[in-house]
Amino acid sequence: MKLIKGILFSFFVFSLSSASWARQALTYDIYRLAVQSESRLERDIKRDETRHPREVLAFFEVEQGQRVLDLFSGGGYYSELLSYVVGGKGEVIAHNNQAYLPFAKEDLDERSYAVRLPNVTPLLSEANDLELAADSFDRIFYILGFHDIYYRDETWPEIDDNKLVANLFRSLKPGGIVAIIDHDAVVGAGKETAQEFHRLSSEHVINKMTQAGFVLNDSADLLKNEADPLTISVFDKAIRGKTSRYMLKFIKPLAN
Repeated sequence: MKLIKGILFSFFVFSLSSASWARQALTYDIYRLAVQSESRLERDIKRDETRHPREVLAFFEVEQGQRVLDLFSGGGYYSELLSYVVGGKGEVIAHNNQAYLPFAKEDLDERSYAVRLPNVTPLLSEANDLELAADSFDRIFYILGFHDIYYRDETWPEIDDNKLVANLFRSLKPGGIVAIIDHDAVVGAGKETAQEFHRLSSEHVINKMTQAGFVLNDSADLLKNEADPLTISVFDKAIRGKTSRYMLKFIKPLAN
């Protein structure tokens, strides 16, 4: 009898493990299907080699049915991938400000959200004017743009960093995730690297986000590039498109 019970218990544990593995495999398959979609633009596919989108989407736990804000989405590389993953029951808000549009025009013209991606809603707003409903997003993607908070010139409106990050905290659902990827700078470097090189050390991001109430849940070296000296502009031909980048996963704590 003990032997039979032991066999049954082992089978039960094996079944649970197999079911868990199957669910994980199915979830990860969503990202593979998104990346391999025949509807994707050729320009996006060429960028995949250095961006590793399948692994990025998995790391930040994007799921079907979620509502996602793609903050400063630019040409929409991630907005499109996110739209495939969240599906018809989900929604992607593709945000840009006015200054981004001239640089993203060619991509956005080809992207054609209204025709190709009906679950993507474009949002045009300056950062300081963003009106985001409380607890309205499951995920917020902030890709290669956090450093721009500290960039200044005549074409780029000044951003109130405290107001923006507080707005993100308020609009994210408890338990939700903010995905931040940005061009790394030398450890200990000041925020002036945002102006000079379009880079920002991860320590500044972590400090600003945790001060607002977010918790750093995880980080990854997936996009790290040891060949990047971290002391040249991200637009330098030697490193453009191949910068060393950090991946930070922040969570809004569950309400007490």
